[in-house]
Formats: sequence, structure tokens, C-alpha cells
Amino acid sequence: MSQSDEVMFERIALIGVGLIGSSISHAARRANLASDIVGSSATPATREKAEALGLVSKAFERAADAVKDADLVVLCTPVGVLGKVAEEIGPHLKPGTIVTDVGSVKAAVVRDVAPHMPEGVHFIPGHPIAGTEQSGPEAGFAELFDGRWCILTPDAVTDRMALAKLETFWQRLGSKVELMSPEHHDLVLAITSHVPHLIAFNIVNTAAHLARVTDTEVIKFSAGGFRDFTRIAASDPVMWRDVFLNNKEAVLEMLGRFSEDLTALQRAIRYGDGETLERLFAEARSIRRGIIQAGQDTATPDFGRRPSGSGTQS
Repeated sequence: MSQSDEVMFERIALIGVGLIGSSISHAARRANLASDIVGSSATPATREKAEALGLVSKAFERAADAVKDADLVVLCTPVGVLGKVAEEIGPHLKPGTIVTDVGSVKAAVVRDVAPHMPEGVHFIPGHPIAGTEQSGPEAGFAELFDGRWCILTPDAVTDRMALAKLETFWQRLGSKVELMSPEHHDLVLAITSHVPHLIAFNIVNTAAHLARVTDTEVIKFSAGGFRDFTRIAASDPVMWRDVFLNNKEAVLEMLGRFSEDLTALQRAIRYGDGETLERLFAEARSIRRGIIQAGQDTATPDFGRRPSGSGTQS
């Protein structure tokens, strides 16, 4: 058996089996990474669905029960409850276990989770930069992480062997891996993910609240721009509430920069400065083309986020 075919973990525990958790299950089984995968969810319907879909051999109500004897624990719950989850599972983790997460905020996760990790357990925060606006155990698919980045944020005392093993795990799921500090991660994601989602939520609500434009007209005449905004505005409200509450400093800093740049655009429009508008739009188009060329998106209408024929998803 080659190294790429080796089972990496006897048991993986997925704490939460929504889009990311279910996709990890699909991808891990595709790559034969675990002898057994179990999960937990407080919702009976989610547990039933996760077992029926074969995502887990057993879905537990309590996270503490799911992590017993697990070699890898992946926290896939909203970041706002990770501290509570960590407190619950801490006493039940065996020495040598690797614990990671998939939250799109990292400094707050370190603050809330690390104090509950017992000695001998390796906590390495993570964030796969992949997703769709869908949710639930039926939303996952094995290809979600293919060619996408996963950011890991180890600290100075992180066990190097555990880190290398987690890097290999994500690579075998299909991801490319980058290491950075939690604080730098939060700043980068504030502008690449968090602020765009905030703008999307806001512009959809602005359109809905225009007294002279009916909801029917907003829906009926949604051109590409508004349609694309509504896609990410369909994302999980609870998850995004927690993201903004737990990354407020970086988000507010990026919002300040955004507001300054928006003011420059307002000024150019007001004074008929077409040269400035064209220059700024050309710069933005160049960056967008770079995203496509880097393989992080496609120009197709579905954004390349779903392989043809598969089911539906920070």
C-alpha cells in the first residue's frame, strides 16, 4: 500500500455534520483516510440524515460521546459555540488526539478553545477556504476542497509531527495548505470573505426596503450583479452572526478602508471623473481575472462551486 493510500486515523469525530462536516466525510472516505468516522449533532433530524447518508457510522447527541477514542476531532460548529463545545469534550479526549476546527475566524477560536484542551492533545486551528451557500448534511460533496486553500494557524509550541499529519490530511482531502498566524488570517479573511458577505446582506436588504421598488420587481429584474449578491446573502445567518461578533476589529478596520474607497467612487461619479472610474474598474477587473487564473473560481454562472449532478451545502 502506498503512502497516499494509507489510513491516517483509526477514528475521526466530526462535531457538526453540515456542509463542511459532511464534505470532510465524503472526501475522507474517497481518500481512505479513516477506518471509522463518527459525528455529533444536537438535532435529531441531522443525526438521522447523517447516518442514513452514510456520512458517519454513528451520530451522537453529545459531542463528548463522539470524541471518545477519536484520533482526529474536527469542530464544524458555528464559532460562537466552540468554547462551550471545547469545554464539553476536553475531559474525554485521549492523549495524542489532534483537534482542529473549520471556522472562518481564528483568534477568537484560539481564545475560546485552547484553554480547554488537556495536556498531550494537539489543538491546531484550521480554516478550509471552501463552501457554498447551502447547509445541512445532504449539502456536502467530496470535491468541495479540491484545489482550494486550507489555512492552518499553529502556534510556536505546536507539535511538528501533529502539524505535518494535519497538513497531509487536508492535502489528501484535495486542498492546498498555507500556514499563518491567527491574527493575520482574520485580517485577510475580513476583506476577502467577511466584508463581501456583509455588503451582500446589506444590499439585498436595501433593495427590499426601497418603498418605490416592489419585492416582485427586485426578484423579477435581478440582473447578474444583484443575482450574484443574493447568492452569498443566502448563507447561514447564525454562522455569519458569529463571524462578525468574533472578528469585529478586523472587519471594522476593513470596513473603514472600504468606506474611504467608496467615497472616492462617489466623488468621481458626482464630478464626472470618468478617467478615475475607468482606472479603478480596470484595476478591479485585473484582480478578478487573477482569481480565475489562479484556479480559485471560474467564469461559469454557477461559480464552479458544484460538480455537475451532485447534491446541494464561516
